[in-house]
Amino acid sequence: MHRRHESYHRVPTGLAEDEETRLATDAVARLRAVGYPVHCSPDFTTDSLHSHYEPVGSSVAHLAERIRQATTSDEVAGILVELTAPADGILGAAAEFHDGLGGAQDQHTAARLRHLSEEHLPAIRADLGHTRTDLADRHAPHPGRTVCTQEVPDDEHERSAVCACPPAPRPLPVPPPPAAGRIRR
Repeated sequence: MHRRHESYHRVPTGLAEDEETRLATDAVARLRAVGYPVHCSPDFTTDSLHSHYEPVGSSVAHLAERIRQATTSDEVAGILVELTAPADGILGAAAEFHDGLGGAQDQHTAARLRHLSEEHLPAIRADLGHTRTDLADRHAPHPGRTVCTQEVPDDEHERSAVCACPPAPRPLPVPPPPAAGRIRR
């Protein structure tokens, strides 16, 4: 379930209390193992860490969400450090795999993957690095975003149900494309 500033999950109804506790404890351990901050009752905390490999797409989506929620240039610069770290070799490993398959199309695919890795990734990494450095030097709050104070009325039981945060700024309207002339056939 999602609320304004948090996500939470509930166990299915009808479970025995010990099964609910086991599921919750397991969920907390799995989320913490992949780096998610989890606030929960101490009853659900365990020293057990589950091994789990988060899909790269999920990891990148998580970084993108952190950028969307960032309120200062320093926060975004810190996140971009994670993206501009040295390459992990995924394209090179995929190229090696295709080389081993032996077909003509496989050789072409391997060459294309090496081209992407050697020609395009360095430029993207350099551009992101410059952007990161510019943001790190700026030390400025984002004018359209504010930090949530999480203030709620005294009679409210859940902090996320009613929030004193100002609403997010409305996006600027996109101007329509220029009128197209007569289409020739």
